[in-house]
Amino acid sequence: MTDGYLYLAGRKGDMIIRGGENLYPLEIERVMAGHPAVADVAVTAVPDRRLGEVPLAVVVPADPAAPPDTGELRAFARERLAGFKVPAQWRFAEALPRNAAGKVLRRLL
Repeated sequence: MTDGYLYLAGRKGDMIIRGGENLYPLEIERVMAGHPAVADVAVTAVPDRRLGEVPLAVVVPADPAAPPDTGELRAFARERLAGFKVPAQWRFAEALPRNAAGKVLRRLL
């Protein structure tokens, strides 16, 4: 902190700008990780003609044979997040792509 200002460094590229609103994937991921049918989750931006970008959630189901319904996931997120932060798109995956340090490789989502 310098002169009363707080500067944030790193992860700026992860921010999603949805129609002028700034969304942080980590916030959405933490909420979605609380769903009992979600083993792992990553959120990234996908292009949208009207809003610029919207969030896409890639979910690894706790039970691959019975993935959660996207409507159920959307309702879960809506109860815990502002409406504009709820992922607009959902995908399911067996695992998330990670680097050697364990960080999700969002560009591969």
